[in-house]
Amino acid sequence: MQDCRANALSTTSSDAVAALDAATAELNAFHGDPVGTIVAALKDQPDFVMGHVFLATVFATSMDRTFDGYMDRALSAAEALTANANPRERAYIAAARRWRSDDFEGATEAWGEIAVDSPRDIFAIQMAQQGDFFLGRSLMLRDRIARVLPHWDESVPGYGFVLGMQAFGLEECGDYRRAEAVGREAVSRNPQDSWGTHAVAHVLEMEGRAEEGAQWLRGTEPDWTENGLLACHNAWHLALAELESGNPAGALATYDRGILTLGLTQALQLCDASALLWRLSALGHDVGDRWGAVADAWEPRAEQGLYAFNDMHAVMAFASTGRDAAITRLLRAMETAARAPLVNALMTREVGLATVHGIAAFADRNYATALAHLMPVLPKLSLSGGSHAQRDVFHWTATEAALRAGNRPLATALAAERRASRPHSPINRGFAARAAQLPA
Repeated sequence: MQDCRANALSTTSSDAVAALDAATAELNAFHGDPVGTIVAALKDQPDFVMGHVFLATVFATSMDRTFDGYMDRALSAAEALTANANPRERAYIAAARRWRSDDFEGATEAWGEIAVDSPRDIFAIQMAQQGDFFLGRSLMLRDRIARVLPHWDESVPGYGFVLGMQAFGLEECGDYRRAEAVGREAVSRNPQDSWGTHAVAHVLEMEGRAEEGAQWLRGTEPDWTENGLLACHNAWHLALAELESGNPAGALATYDRGILTLGLTQALQLCDASALLWRLSALGHDVGDRWGAVADAWEPRAEQGLYAFNDMHAVMAFASTGRDAAITRLLRAMETAARAPLVNALMTREVGLATVHGIAAFADRNYATALAHLMPVLPKLSLSGGSHAQRDVFHWTATEAALRAGNRPLATALAAERRASRPHSPINRGFAARAAQLPA
């Protein structure tokens, strides 16, 4: 049989195919319960290879060892059915196994190869872009979509979601005008396209159009909050826009209703929570006792050693709550990860360890030490993964550290760098004004 885009499937069940199409659309939109949709289908069709593959792949990209058990069960079930799988399905099984072995690069390239061979396989396209995102590969966020885009048009189901992916890739490569236009088109086609909404939010953030960003996200909020899988991250974007607009109270309110209420159950949610609270705290705003819940949720993950980007955010919570023992455990796990042969070792060695030390020093008010760790990694932050907007918190921290250290030349330079890209940002103007007031 075939899915709705004519990709071959080894099943003979039309119900299983319909469930896969529905779950894929939910995942494309980051909306609904794609996992639940597939789990229900597998109860009736336990030999549905692509169903098990779908679950294993989705759990893989959680970037959180907490979900390894779920992934292992799905991957084992898929591998047990390899003999019945077609070549595309076997390629998916191999990709999931590579990811489970922490070979993020290999898995991402494998998904990319599936997309090249089957350019209307939107699941492979989306997973390849997610892999590139976790690896911080801005060019590939754009170019992987460009490879398959000639095979897509309005007649192909999911075309709008591919446009949303294209918009994000264009934004990460600095093509803001095209990114905004394509992103808005994607959302007009599918209002619940949370990734497309998020792509436009990124454009508005990177161009310093904070008030427009807040308006955009408030206007689309009903579509990305209800059953929205990207609700936490889009709420983070809204809170950041409010903070950049000079409304820290609004940012905290958005944190409470849009991030905290989701339960802080996933590492990616915790990264958003840490990054927002850290920005607020660094600017001198009182965040109350909010750090405690975030640090509590990071504690079981302190020794995962899975992903440097996570570690760089976990330390914010540990340092802000005086959890030196947790920082020690985190660093020990990172040092072990840095000796591994795979990509997270590079991320950890080149960026992660220095950043964690820098954040910890900043929290201890050792600003010169913080700068000594942070400044060398600023030019290569993309190695840590994530987006430009997410990584900006570390440049933000270095700028604040230079100001607190009384280093006028460096503070002036960093503030000028920030204002060059976002000249109208009240926060960046504030950085520049404070730098000008430092003794020469």
